[in-house]
Amino acid sequence: MKQLLKIALAATVFLGIATTVASADPVKGQKIFIKKFKKPCGFNGAKFAVKHTQGEWKTIMSEGKFVDEMIKICPNVKADDVKEKWIQHIYDFSYEYASDSGNVPSC
Repeated sequence: MKQLLKIALAATVFLGIATTVASADPVKGQKIFIKKFKKPCGFNGAKFAVKHTQGEWKTIMSEGKFVDEMIKICPNVKADDVKEKWIQHIYDFSYEYASDSGNVPSC
């Protein structure tokens, strides 16, 4: 019985840590945009995010066209410049500060 309890506790802790690591973060997306894409785009993340509404960003992401949209908005950005692990963070940033969100980032 004790061993089953230990296994259940270990699984709970593991799942708690795994979901925390897997979650994306708008603040991290903002930092990535400033560091990697502000110069090639020629504008800050706030101007990037307001290019679409939250619904439009959601549709773009669900269709798997987020990187294509980044390239369209920022022609100097190439597909190889956008790492797979950054996409969810930049999307969350874009969604959080979309034109209809009422939020204004500090970048």
